[in-house]
This record gives sequence, structure tokens and C-alpha cells, in this order.
Amino acid sequence: MEKVKDGKNQQQGGGLATILAIGTANPPNCIYQADYPDYYFRVTNSDHMTLLKQKFKRICEKSNVKKRYFHVTEDILKKNPNICAYDGSSLDSRQDILVREVPKLGEEAATKAIKEWGQSKSQITHLIFCSLVGVDMPGADYQLTKMLGLNPSVKRVMLYFQGCYIGATAIRMAKDFAENNPGTRVLVVCSDLSLGTFRGPSDANLGCLAGQALFGDGAAALIIGANPDTTLSEKPLFQIVSGAQTILPGSDSDVAGQFREMGLTVHLSKNVATVVSENIEKCLDEAFSPFGIKDWNSLFWIVQPGGPAIVNQIEAKLGLKQQKLSATRHVLSEYGNMGGVSVFFILDEIRRKSAEEGKVTTGEGLEWGVMFGIGAGVTVDTVVLRSFPFPTVTT
Repeated sequence: MEKVKDGKNQQQGGGLATILAIGTANPPNCIYQADYPDYYFRVTNSDHMTLLKQKFKRICEKSNVKKRYFHVTEDILKKNPNICAYDGSSLDSRQDILVREVPKLGEEAATKAIKEWGQSKSQITHLIFCSLVGVDMPGADYQLTKMLGLNPSVKRVMLYFQGCYIGATAIRMAKDFAENNPGTRVLVVCSDLSLGTFRGPSDANLGCLAGQALFGDGAAALIIGANPDTTLSEKPLFQIVSGAQTILPGSDSDVAGQFREMGLTVHLSKNVATVVSENIEKCLDEAFSPFGIKDWNSLFWIVQPGGPAIVNQIEAKLGLKQQKLSATRHVLSEYGNMGGVSVFFILDEIRRKSAEEGKVTTGEGLEWGVMFGIGAGVTVDTVVLRSFPFPTVTT
């Protein structure tokens, strides 16, 4: 016990990066999963593929997704029919939309985070922007700097095409910036639209249907800095204790993506959930052994929801109580898989529900938590978090 205590005291020393605000955004076009098979086969002119449509309905029913949000509408698809074909030459059409809309949705989320933070935009010193799609130069980071009116000398990093682990990666990078540059305030923005991967069905690629049943659109933003200044009303939410990244053995071809004339193609192996669940405890041991923590039910949990199988197998492998992954399941149900954006939504959901239920800390009343970003490679980013007590209200 003394070792754990010493480790905690060391981590409680000043200078650790802290999440100070969270903002989220989705496009207005919401489609319920029960309606999506009919919608999807209609807009892609595929109603004649009756057997494939029945398979897709079963996939949607098993997805644990209730609804999703999309930038793309039926009108947009009618104007860009090549996007609706499985292998239509459509990269230019997609790019014309994505390079414009990815930073716009990011701006909405960033504006909310800055408002919650309550400080001047001039205090933002660094910007990290992440997106799977809309690759362009100058990139979405440049566009967002202009949109928000940030200082033109803000230090920018643009991360394109990195996969679903990128939300956790960006937090790890922001931690390094914040702790090694006094006075730094980092704006982290992740924005993704599923238009990059949307396409019609094909009998030759049933795996494509899994992605069509899961992916949704969203953006999220964080303000991160070390040594919160409570005299300026900065409100610390979560402390970023440590971050690590690893490539899981034997997983090289389990998650992969390629840009082609038909847009972004993504390969998802059926082995992903098994590979992740078999290696997840090693990631936990390496992350929490410095603090003497071995009880995984003592943590609050944020897991990138690649799909229900990953969530279910992690839960079973580690013997987690069902409520441990309730925030992860909630975000998957209400928004689908938004790529790297999802972990920010889950973090916000944990903070919101903790306040709503009167918990003593932002992390479901618990002190320690873990965030897992999981994506191509298979790559896993592990972030150790500590919650903060909610302010005591005096009357």
C-alpha cells in the first residue's frame, strides 16, 4: 500500500496535463438504425439486391447502434451519383465536400469547448487537428485557425488518415506539449465524416456492409493544459497521467485502409475483437503497475467502440462489471462508430453522467480511469486518467 501511496503523491505533483473543457458536435441529419437498411439500399439504387438487403438488416440489428448522424443527405447523393456506386470513380466529388465540411464541423465542436473553458482564444498556443478524410494542403488545421480567428502563430499539427486510435494519440501528444512548454494551452480537435467510406453494396465484398452499418459523423474538441489557473475559473476535468502506444502482435492485416479513386476503402478482419481482447490486459498491466493498481473494476473506462464484439470481448476477458462500459455502449448506440472522435464523446458522457448522478468525481465517483484508442495496425493507445472532485456547492 505504501508503494501505491508514494506513486500517487508523485503523480499529484504540479505540472501534469489536464483536460479543461470538452465540446462535441454532429451534423443535423439523423437516421435511426431501424430505418437505415431501407434508406441505404434506396439511395444507392440497390433495392433489387433483395438477399443482400436482408443480410444488411441482420448486420444492423446486431450492431447495437440505435441512430447515427450524417453530413451526407439524399440530395447530396443525387447530385453525386458516383458516390452511391460500390466502385464508382468518386474521389474528387468526395474531396470537394470533405475538405470544406470536416473543418466546419470541427469549428462547431471547438467553439463549444472554448466557451466552456471560458478563456480568450488568444491563449491557445497549440492546435492538433485529426481527421481520417479530407486530405488537403493547407489542411484542416490551417482552415480552422482562420475560422476561429486564432493567433496566426499558433503551433499547428495536422494528423490525417491515422485510424480510430487517433483520438487517444492526440491526447498523448497534447500532454507532451502542455507539460514541456509552460503556459501552453492546446486545442485538440477531431472531426470525421463517413462520406469518405460511404458506397453502395457489393455481393463480392460483404465485409463492406459492416462499416456501412457502424460508421457515423461527429467532431469533438478538448482544451488541455498543465497547472490549471483556478483564479481564471479554469475547471480541471481529468488529469492525463500517462500515455503509451503499441502494435498488437500478429495483427498487421486486421485493420487497414487505402485511398483509391472509389474513395477510402477499409478492411476489417473478424479477428480484431479477439486480438484486442487477448492483448488488452498486458496494456493495462504496463500502464498501471507503477501505481500498484490491478483491480480493473476500480477504474472508469473509455474504449474506442469499433463495434459491439470488441466491447463485449474486452468486458468478458477482464471480468468487468457490465456498468463499466456503459458510457462506451451509450455512445456506440447513440452515434455509431465516429472513429477517433468517439473517445472524446465517451469522456464527455462520463463527465456528464457523473454530475447528473451526484458522483463525487468527474470519473463516475472513481479516482483512476483508462482510455483505449484502437485502430489500424492493430494499434492501441493507452491513456491513464485521474478524475477531479466536483466543486462543493455552498449555500
